[in-house]
Amino acid sequence: MVAHENPIASVDDGEEAAVRPEQVGWFRFFFDDERWEWSAEVQAMHGYEPGTVSPTTELVLSHKHPDDYQQVATTLDEVRRQHQAFSTRHRIIDTAGRIHHVIVVADKLQDESGAVIGTHGFYVDVSPAEDNQQKQLRAAIAEIAENRATIEQAKGMLMVVYGIDSSAAFDLLRWRSQDANVKLRLLAQRVVADFVGLSQSKTSPHRSAYDNLLLSADQRILSPHETHSP
Repeated sequence: MVAHENPIASVDDGEEAAVRPEQVGWFRFFFDDERWEWSAEVQAMHGYEPGTVSPTTELVLSHKHPDDYQQVATTLDEVRRQHQAFSTRHRIIDTAGRIHHVIVVADKLQDESGAVIGTHGFYVDVSPAEDNQQKQLRAAIAEIAENRATIEQAKGMLMVVYGIDSSAAFDLLRWRSQDANVKLRLLAQRVVADFVGLSQSKTSPHRSAYDNLLLSADQRILSPHETHSP
């Protein structure tokens, strides 16, 4: 999976193209030269005007909340050594001293030969809705699946899993649709099916299981026996 030149493509289904900068953005990290790339949205989350900063590992870590610093530093070290996907929820402090609660979900970044050269993924700023709703996860997902249209179902499930509001959930769903270049409706159908299936498993799934399903949903849409009808 090679990094996109422009992860934000056009949207379908008649939705507006703008994504609120404080909510969702992408990043890339290349192992060999410790090089980072932040989208304009992620720069804004950290308090920078787009195009005014060239992030380094030192800068990235300098913005982590002191209580979360070690967790993130350890995760980053493991990613470097094991070349693995990861997800984390932590706090960052922007240049104005404001605290942002963020979710970071990332996958392996590969070159044309399939070699892992880094990691890439997205940030979601969930600061307005930090309350944890995981205790009601199974019941809420079941209720959403029964009572809402597909895109609304997917939004509702993201709201429950990540503790975010409706607008942030739609931004995240739309960002994934754009990044994967698949129709929003098809992606929503896949997310709903995946999340319902996981919530019905006998063991209580860790949130990272939902992270992985969301990040790879577009790959399962391409499978003929998995694709839903329009």
